[in-house]
Amino acid sequence: MYSKITGTGSYLPEKVMTNKDLEKIVDTTDEWIFERTGIKKRHVVTDEKTSELAVEAAKLALEMAGKTAEDLDLIIVATTTSDLIFPSTACLVQERLDNHGAAAFDVQAVCTGFVYALATADKFIKSGTHKCALVIGAETISRLLDWNDRGTCVLFGDGAGAVILEASEEPGILSTHLHADGKYKDLLKVDSPDMSSSEYERVKQGEVYLTMKGNEVFRMAVNTLGRIVDETLEANNMQKSDVDWLVPHQANIRIINATAKKLKVSTDHVVITVHEHGNTSAASIPLALDVAVRDGRIKRGETLLLEGFGGGFTWGSALIKF
Repeated sequence: MYSKITGTGSYLPEKVMTNKDLEKIVDTTDEWIFERTGIKKRHVVTDEKTSELAVEAAKLALEMAGKTAEDLDLIIVATTTSDLIFPSTACLVQERLDNHGAAAFDVQAVCTGFVYALATADKFIKSGTHKCALVIGAETISRLLDWNDRGTCVLFGDGAGAVILEASEEPGILSTHLHADGKYKDLLKVDSPDMSSSEYERVKQGEVYLTMKGNEVFRMAVNTLGRIVDETLEANNMQKSDVDWLVPHQANIRIINATAKKLKVSTDHVVITVHEHGNTSAASIPLALDVAVRDGRIKRGETLLLEGFGGGFTWGSALIKF
């Protein structure tokens, strides 16, 4: 028994913030941002919640797969920005989709969250206990940003991406590889809010926000993603030339290019959306995947390598026969 992706979907908030918009609120320039990150714009929420973005992406994935919410027996949402402390965002998505009874829970591995969630759903399906899973990466990470910190606020955006994963006799997800090392926890983090007050209110007041030591994170990301590429290919007895598409976490164009170079993949075979979306954390990989599926670049039968790196540090990959 295998698990296979049968549908993809994505959703972005309507509000767009360009680099020119950021010039008006923080000491930066369009040229500076684009040269160092490859980002031109990002979508940010106004009053939308993470679960709302997730539901819209899920609907499109269900439609492509030819499934209804009633067909789902597993819902996993990867997110760092859940609507509530509890219930999980997955349960809120379940309610909005009018599904009753499927297992539903969240996974929190920050930017690697979607790969973690996909690997978890894959194990459920391969065990034979579940047959149809909805796996979502969704974030409203703009709510965790210090808009006075030009080193972080220019990097991130909001959005959601989703896939439908079904039991299949044909190979789909060939392997997944997950890792973490909490030793690096202070290099990229958001401190816990005071539980006596609203999390979002404290974020707005600048008391709780994302902090990052950019140079250290960059070096770790490049080195770690290079190793995960080797690990994934070795586990499957594959050569680098066997990979048709690299679908990386969209953090920074320089990290993406370094990983592509390690894999010896032309950028023509790397899905890049960072210029349009920025870093949408757990949403970035499924967002990029959906874009490339819907515009016809990624075709059935091709081999995809998904890889991510995020706070924790966490990192992981998934090799997929699409």
